[in-house]
This record gives sequence, C-alpha cells and structure tokens, in this order.
Amino acid sequence: MKRFTPRWWFENRETGKITVAQFPNWPLFAIGGAWIVGRIADDGSRLHDLAAIAATALWLYWGVDEARRGVNPWRRLLGSSVLVWQLSRLT
Repeated sequence: MKRFTPRWWFENRETGKITVAQFPNWPLFAIGGAWIVGRIADDGSRLHDLAAIAATALWLYWGVDEARRGVNPWRRLLGSSVLVWQLSRLT
C-alpha cells in the first residue's frame, strides 16, 4: 500500500476496512452532554463552569486516546489535532 494515499489514511489497520468514525464513542457522547448542560446553565454559574471543565477534560482524554490507539493515520492525526486545539485554549 502506498503511503499517503486515501486508502492509507483511512484503512483500519486491524480490519482492513475504511474507518472514518467509530461508534459507539462514549467520550464524544459525554462531550455532547457537557455541551448541552453548558448551554442550558446560566453563564458564570458553577454548573456552567463544571460543564466547560468536563468538556475540556473529555476532549483531552479523547485526543490522547485517538493519538495513541487510533486505528489509522487519520484517527491519530485527528486525535493529535484535538490535543493541540485544547492545549492552545488552556494557555
């Protein structure tokens, strides 16, 4: 398989099938839940702040997990990009 071809980027190294997204993906569902709570809660409230902290922590967890265990280069790049995004927001 040639490097950097679409198949190389998206082929699941375990199954040989194309993998762009994987379900179920509990951290992303939890991030969605935290986002909903943050949108419902009043700005500046403790609940709003906790939802923001939870979402950031979950994004970091998801990014590390994908960067380390992603089934293809696309998933690892996506995880690494999320890590850079979240870490840049913390500084």
